[in-house]
Amino acid sequence: MHLNTRSYQKELLDGDSIPFPAIAQNLRELNTINTLLGGHTITVIGFKQLVKDKKEITVCEIGCGGGDNLVAIVKYCNENKIKINCIGIDSNADCIAFAKQNVYLKDNSEFICSDYAKVIVESNTDIIFSSLFCHHFTDEELVIQLKWMEAHARLGFFINDLQRHWLAYYLIQILTQIFSKSYLVKNDAPLSVARGFRKWEWQLLFSKAGLLSCPISWKWAFRYLIVYEPVA
Repeated sequence: MHLNTRSYQKELLDGDSIPFPAIAQNLRELNTINTLLGGHTITVIGFKQLVKDKKEITVCEIGCGGGDNLVAIVKYCNENKIKINCIGIDSNADCIAFAKQNVYLKDNSEFICSDYAKVIVESNTDIIFSSLFCHHFTDEELVIQLKWMEAHARLGFFINDLQRHWLAYYLIQILTQIFSKSYLVKNDAPLSVARGFRKWEWQLLFSKAGLLSCPISWKWAFRYLIVYEPVA
C-alpha cells in the first residue's frame, strides 16, 4: 500500500444500504478496538484539557457513530461529579439508532441524524470533538470542518484521529483478519489508516483554515490528539 499521500478510496461504511446487523457488529467491534488500543483514553485526555475544573458541561460529538466515545466521557464525568449534557450528530440513521440504545446515554443525551454542517448548534455548546471522523473527508472539506468547529465550540474543540503509518496499516490488517467477524471492519480498518494523516498535514490544514497552531500530540496506538482553544 502506497502511504506517502492520503488515500481517498471510500470506505464500505460510507456506502448506502448496509444492513443494520452489519452496522451494529461494526460499531461493537470499533468500541472494542477503541477500548483495547487506547482510543477512548485519548478522547478522555482531550476532553479533560478543555473541561478543566468546570462542574457542568455540554459536549457535542460530530460523527458520533454508536456513541462509544460519548460513553467514555460520561463515565469520566460520573466519576468526577461533572454534570454533562451530550449531543451526538451522525448522518447514518442506523448509527443513531444504535447509540440511543446505550444505557449511559439515555438521560443526558440528544442525538441528531444529519450532516453536521446542517445542524444549528446551541451557543452554550462548550466542547465539540470528533474521533475517527476526519479521515472520511477530503482536505478541502476538512478546512471547512475546522472552521465550523471553531465557530460553534465555546471552550474549544479536539480531534482524535489516525496517523498514516505503514506499521499501523499492516498491524490492523493482520489483527482484524484474525479477530474480526465484521466484513466492514476487515475492509475499512486498514483503509482508515491509509486515509489518515501526518503531523505536517494537520499543521497545513489549520493554516488553511486560518486557525492558530495548536498542540498536536502523538498517542499510542498511532493516533494524533489535537486540542484547540480559542484565544481569549
